[in-house]
Amino acid sequence: MSDPAEEPDEERLTYAETGVDIEASEDATAALLEAFGSDLRTEYAGLIDIGDRYLALATDGVGTKLMVAEAIEDFSTIGIDCIAMNVNDLVAAGVEPVAFVDYLAIDEPDEELTNQIGEGLAVGLENADLTMLGGETAVMPEVVKGFDLAGTCVGLADKDDVFEGEAQVGDALVGFASDGIHSNGLTLAREAVTRNHEYTDPFPHDESRSIGEELLRPTRIYTDLLEPMHEQGVRAAAHVTGGGWTNLLRMGENEYVIDDPFPAQPIFEFVQQEGNVTDEEMHRTFNMGTGFVVAVPEDRAEALVEATDGRIIGRVEDGSTVEIRGLSLE
Repeated sequence: MSDPAEEPDEERLTYAETGVDIEASEDATAALLEAFGSDLRTEYAGLIDIGDRYLALATDGVGTKLMVAEAIEDFSTIGIDCIAMNVNDLVAAGVEPVAFVDYLAIDEPDEELTNQIGEGLAVGLENADLTMLGGETAVMPEVVKGFDLAGTCVGLADKDDVFEGEAQVGDALVGFASDGIHSNGLTLAREAVTRNHEYTDPFPHDESRSIGEELLRPTRIYTDLLEPMHEQGVRAAAHVTGGGWTNLLRMGENEYVIDDPFPAQPIFEFVQQEGNVTDEEMHRTFNMGTGFVVAVPEDRAEALVEATDGRIIGRVEDGSTVEIRGLSLE
């Protein structure tokens, strides 16, 4: 991708300017953990030692993607996103997700909305091979305007299965395609696409779908990668969510050289053009076509690729940046 042409009469959008400052968010999270201490063992899930195994927990929501669903009154896929954002974090830790609970906060009861959300959750549960243990629907008109959807996923892992979390120089990087924009960066994407369009307008790259429908493509679920990742000795994994490609730095302080990423789907080009967003900001915010990346010993990378739909996208070198498409991200 290339930066949009300079347009002095049109402001360049950034994630921070639309209301989400990743650095400030990380600082706030660190302050929260510092307040009570933390026994977190991985970058993606909390672990509790229960003897011969770990019990793991991850919690997440769908974010402002909900606002797109509300705008076009299509809530059928956001339940899948809720499942995916939780289970993918457990997968990034090497943990098998086993059960889920959801939390829906809403300003007033809405049978059609809750039914559609339930249908999406059911699809996500089936795709991830999960059990729903229950959940909570809270009607809070004085607290919530509209609704919010989040959940918590519990997983189990043998102690040898949890990824060590540290890539090593010389490792290969194997990537796995995303299904589109997933559930991160929607605050920026929404601001960009609604500058000159409505969500109900046809998506220019596929006029059989609306812009809103394209933004609502559900997050891919990566639980099918667990077995082959364990078999091939994956050392560390990165779920490419908030922060975009800088998530690779969560696999340890190295230089992650990306030679062959998956191509970015047309939705990213559309967001970039409509929001006049720089290449760097796009890669710091979105997955840009690759939703999951693992570091694996070089001599086992081909076997992992053969067992999955992944491909070798790069390598680990000495340094402390992510090098991709001519960008150097820290």
